Amino acid sequence: MKDNIIKQKSFLFAVRIIKLYKYLNNEHKEYVLSKQMLRSGTSIGANVREALNEESKSDFVHKLGIAQKEADETMYWLELLNETEFLKPHEFESMSADCIELIKLLRSIVITAKASIHNS
Repeated sequence: MKDNIIKQKSFLFAVRIIKLYKYLNNEHKEYVLSKQMLRSGTSIGANVREALNEESKSDFVHKLGIAQKEADETMYWLELLNETEFLKPHEFESMSADCIELIKLLRSIVITAKASIHNS
């Protein structure tokens, strides 16, 4: 069975977030910002999974909207970690590119799903 692209990408992003969290803890002894990043970054995929088991189209849109907000929050923590020099430029660029891709995908899915609800 072919997997859902947003499900795959959000899961792989969560794996990268967990690895980055471990790196920040072990190498930089940074515990506060990285914990926030861990929570929001892994929450994206959890909300995507909940959306895929929706009870209604409205529930689907709501859960993906939460995932989008969590992705945007994760971007905030990545930017903050970058500006405070806990991340090297290439680390930030790689993680932020993946996060921005998720935000765009989620936004697109939410817009399409909302239009579908209004047209039915």
